[in-house]
Amino acid sequence: MSDDAVAAPTGPLVRPRRLRRTPGLRRMVAETHVSAAQLVLPLFVREGISEPVPIGSMPGVVQHTRDTLLKAVAEAADLGLGGVMLFGIPEEKDAEGSGALDPSGILNLAITDVVGEVGDALTVMSDLCLDEFTDHGHCGVLTPDGRVDNDRTLAIYAEMARAQADAGVDMVGPSGMMDGQVRVIREALDGDGHTDVSILAYSAKYASAFFGPFREAVGSSLQGDRRTYQQDAANAVEGVREALLDVEEGADIVMVKPALGYLDVVRRVRDAVDVPVAAYNVSGEYAMLEAAAAQGWIDREPAILETLTSIRRAGADVVLTYWAAEAARLLRG
Repeated sequence: MSDDAVAAPTGPLVRPRRLRRTPGLRRMVAETHVSAAQLVLPLFVREGISEPVPIGSMPGVVQHTRDTLLKAVAEAADLGLGGVMLFGIPEEKDAEGSGALDPSGILNLAITDVVGEVGDALTVMSDLCLDEFTDHGHCGVLTPDGRVDNDRTLAIYAEMARAQADAGVDMVGPSGMMDGQVRVIREALDGDGHTDVSILAYSAKYASAFFGPFREAVGSSLQGDRRTYQQDAANAVEGVREALLDVEEGADIVMVKPALGYLDVVRRVRDAVDVPVAAYNVSGEYAMLEAAAAQGWIDREPAILETLTSIRRAGADVVLTYWAAEAARLLRG
């Protein structure tokens, strides 16, 4: 080799790390983004209380009064969130869940309150299920031998949909996993002239251990479990089938719940349907991260954003999360 020859380069020619070198580069080539508009904040409103009640297993989350609920939704609107999902906690329960149909029931009153507060600035969603209103804690009415009666429950869901629509809701969220629930609700809404009220179907809702803190949040009276109507954790193909059925029956958005343990199902559903896909970052997922952060085992704020990014990366267009307001503030900052 002559003295003036250029030495051949050493090391790799392709260096993916070049695009990770600065924050600006990383932002520019990021494949997945989380925005406030993609986040929905679940909120609990409880009848008969005069101040918010903290939920022990969900640090930072409370059962609201009707007044404090309005402050929470006004903040959600200011932060640019996509919506709020309302859950009502009545003082009295019965076997039929009759409080869910009462125009003066806590959930229906809260819907009207919230719509009056935020108007079109937020999508106001409401849980359409009987579990908060029944003294046995199941998502439907029971047969004499204690089984959930699918078809009799559907008739009540239709009335519940009408009541929530009359209260002013933008979107109902049937979460009971009854066969045929979306069709019955769509027909009831349309038959009453509520053709603009949309349906967020809890399509692939699994019988999950990660719902535990939520049951504290709504004061659940559950006796037994929900394995005869919620999905088995082993099944992904079934989750896609449920989503496709809900789309066929008129769902405007389909959802997978929980999110983190079922990211593969989120992806399968996203690939199978032609409507938006939501995922619910549930109470147990929230509680685990908060507990680990409280022990100093993880860095809390980056872990929140990483969690939400993972759900978006799996294919969710919309994410229901108890961190929605905080995440929106972090994204702004």
